[in-house]
Amino acid sequence: MHCGPLCRLLWLWLCLFYAKALPIQKVQGDTKALIKTIVARINDISHTQSVSSKQRVTGLDFIPGLHPVPSLSKMEQTLAIYQQVLINLPSKNVIQISNDLENLQELLHVLAFSNNCPLSQTRDLKNLEGLGGVLEASVYSTEVVVLNRLRQSLQGMLQQLDYSPKC
Repeated sequence: MHCGPLCRLLWLWLCLFYAKALPIQKVQGDTKALIKTIVARINDISHTQSVSSKQRVTGLDFIPGLHPVPSLSKMEQTLAIYQQVLINLPSKNVIQISNDLENLQELLHVLAFSNNCPLSQTRDLKNLEGLGGVLEASVYSTEVVVLNRLRQSLQGMLQQLDYSPKC
C-alpha cells in the first residue's frame, strides 16, 4: 500500500511531535549512510559495470545525474524521478533500491524541515509519460543507464551534504 505525500507528511509530523528531537547531525549521518548503502547496492549489480556510464538511451534525457544537485528540494525531486523510473523497471534488482530511495526522501524531508525549508508538495513527473516505450525497446540498457546515473547523482548528493545544502 502506497501512502500519498500528505499521509507521509502527517506521519513524519507525528513522529517529530512525539519523539525527542534528533540532533541534525544524526539525521545527516543517517542520510549519508543510506546514500552509501544505495551506492553499494548499485555496485553489487554486476551488469551495471559492463556498460559505459556515458551510454545514451533515447527517451531518457529527462533523467538527472550528470550535474551536482545543489539544494535539498532538488535532491528530493531528483530522487522522486529515479524512484518512479525504478518502479517501472521489471528487474528485481531494483526493488530494494527503490525502497531505499523512499527512505532517503523521508530523511531529506527531515533535513529540510530542520532547516525551515518549504517541503515540495507536488512532484513534476510529467516527463515519465514516454517511459513505457523506452522500456519496451531496451529494458536492459535503460536499467544500466538509470542505475549509473543514480549512482552519480547520489555521489554528488553525498558531497553536497558535507556542505550543508540550502533549501
